[in-house]
Amino acid sequence: MSGALVSLRGLRVSLPNRAGKPLFGPAPLIEIVRGVDLDIARGGALGLVGESGSGKTTIGRTLVGLIKPSAGDYTYDGVDAGRMDEVAFRPLRSRIQMIFQDPQSSLNPRLTLGTTLVRPLAASGRLANDAARRRRAGELLQIVGLPVEFLSRYPHELSGGQRQRIGIARALALEPEFIVADEIVSGLDVSTQAQILLLLRRLRAEFHLTLMFISHDLSVVRALCDQVAVLSAGEIVEKGATEAVFASPQHPYTRELLESVPLPDVEAGWIMAGTVATV
Repeated sequence: MSGALVSLRGLRVSLPNRAGKPLFGPAPLIEIVRGVDLDIARGGALGLVGESGSGKTTIGRTLVGLIKPSAGDYTYDGVDAGRMDEVAFRPLRSRIQMIFQDPQSSLNPRLTLGTTLVRPLAASGRLANDAARRRRAGELLQIVGLPVEFLSRYPHELSGGQRQRIGIARALALEPEFIVADEIVSGLDVSTQAQILLLLRRLRAEFHLTLMFISHDLSVVRALCDQVAVLSAGEIVEKGATEAVFASPQHPYTRELLESVPLPDVEAGWIMAGTVATV
């Protein structure tokens, strides 16, 4: 790891409050993220934890350019990404990708998996022709532990774990350097969670990825991330090396989170290396 790839200083994000929208006129804004300072080291894995509604996903979507900051600074690899308009941000999109929480809703049910994986390649002008892009789509399936024959399948024909692998493959299509993974194992059973985490760990090492892993599951963050930041009501209340924070939490909210979800003693090899199954 060498320096910060992602840096946030005083980041604030406000979104429309649809519930408070008057009959006429725009919806009032509600501040979701309140003055966040955060660095993600190049090649590192940061776990962003907190209860539902704390602002985790809002930060993730801001980093990938889906939401614009209302104040503060967002710097990506030394570039002021927070103030870029859509046209200026576009070159960064191949470098920054997101894996969404629900692969069922983030995959178009009318498209085959092959079309889903080919589209980002075509939109970015990658490779010479459709045949080359189709071959690359097959390679992406193999990278995430799925057979090439799945190119002709539709999302509803896959299990939840397999659909999440497609989400990972799509995120890898443009060869990014930074991935935001938003609660990607929350809807999976424990066995499938372990397989997805093993896959993500392998891909991070193989492709030298920088990772933000958003989760409410502290044991998952403990197993995967070297740094952790604890978010409460849109503010970072504690951050640091994962083992240090979990071993000796300093903030009452962090202690409350740890006490509410008892953590097992994690053995170094609990996510066993080996062949990735296709559950």
